Amino acid sequence: MLSAERRAVLLLVALAVCGQGVRYLVTRPGEPPGQVKLLSLLPAGSPLAHRDSVIRQARPLGPGERLDADAVSAPELARLPRVGLALAKTIVANRDTHGSFGSVAALDRVPGIGPGLLRTLSPYLSFSGSVASASRVGQSAAAGTPLASPGLRETTPVPKRPAGSALNVNHATAVELEALPGIGPGLARRIVADREAQGPFAAVADLDRVPGIGPALMARLGGLVAAP
Repeated sequence: MLSAERRAVLLLVALAVCGQGVRYLVTRPGEPPGQVKLLSLLPAGSPLAHRDSVIRQARPLGPGERLDADAVSAPELARLPRVGLALAKTIVANRDTHGSFGSVAALDRVPGIGPGLLRTLSPYLSFSGSVASASRVGQSAAAGTPLASPGLRETTPVPKRPAGSALNVNHATAVELEALPGIGPGLARRIVADREAQGPFAAVADLDRVPGIGPALMARLGGLVAAP
């Protein structure tokens, strides 16, 4: 065999050995050829890390897992059933503008969320926001005193009533009802529509005939509303 031919053979052997060495270094034992994942060698800010973040946010909720609606981001909220990214962004924008929700009932103030979706979301949500702060807003509105807070902005003036008086749900407008804790624009409109369709409420307890009003919200409204 000529010297040049021997050099060529030795070069091929060396390349084969180097190839096996590289494969051994960048693959896991037992992986078949073609499974090389060079992205795994990149730092945390790599495309692989971004991919893992997307996968984590897109994963379905685990058994018993709850999301804090007063704290999590829009991509996390989009993991909830029947909540896409667009609605999740609307929820976060509402939270940033009006402050924490504090309860499932308060989510009704978000456009696009109604009684059916509230029932679906209830088992998957928790709330770290203070319900007391929402109650103070309702009490302040009931007394006719605006509450100055960067997180809770009033865009429509609420008619003044005597301090300490309860709001009569048989005469209140949708704007007045919306100032109560846990009642958003959608629920306020449903209360007025129910009152016009079925007649006045004989007692505060009759409010539970309105879709979206349950025992928890009734407890929050105690003392703030009346229905003589």
